[in-house]
Amino acid sequence: MIRVILLIISAGLTVLATLPYLIDVVHKKTKPRIVSWFNWALLGGIAGAAAIAARQYPAATVSLAASLECMLVVLFGLKLGDHKFEFFDIACQAGAIFGLVLWIIFNSPLIAIIASVVIDLIVSLPTLKHVWQKPHEETAALFILSASGAAFALAAVHHPRISGLIVPVYLVVINLLMFGLFFMTPSRHKRTVIS
Repeated sequence: MIRVILLIISAGLTVLATLPYLIDVVHKKTKPRIVSWFNWALLGGIAGAAAIAARQYPAATVSLAASLECMLVVLFGLKLGDHKFEFFDIACQAGAIFGLVLWIIFNSPLIAIIASVVIDLIVSLPTLKHVWQKPHEETAALFILSASGAAFALAAVHHPRISGLIVPVYLVVINLLMFGLFFMTPSRHKRTVIS
């Protein structure tokens, strides 16, 4: 029962994490790159499906909640976001498809999960750079709430296996890194840290 409660909290925090971000999008304080958020939604969906196939339900919960979170940003960003589509975006989508192909060929959800996380990390690099250079155009609360959601999913893992730990651990680390950059960047004075 406690694991179910932890997973509900995890999914709730992950999806609600996007609320401050969406508010900033509506107020034009933040302008999401639609293709990046779509890629994250796609990768989260693939990782979630692979985690279900591996019977790693905490990882599946946080992956699918993160995918939903990203799709909400895409929906809001269709009108208010940045619609650029670059070669890097095509490469990331090709990488997501490659992860699916590897899953099919090797019949291994673990390979799909690893591929999704590696590609997600690559897709996150421009956002890490953006947080460092222009923290006033990002929303710190999104990252700390997303890290908290992933931490609750990690706490719900009952029988730790690599296929069940990769996604929650990665989401905790990448989101804490993004959040931490708000405190380290020389440009942090342009906007309050928790907005």
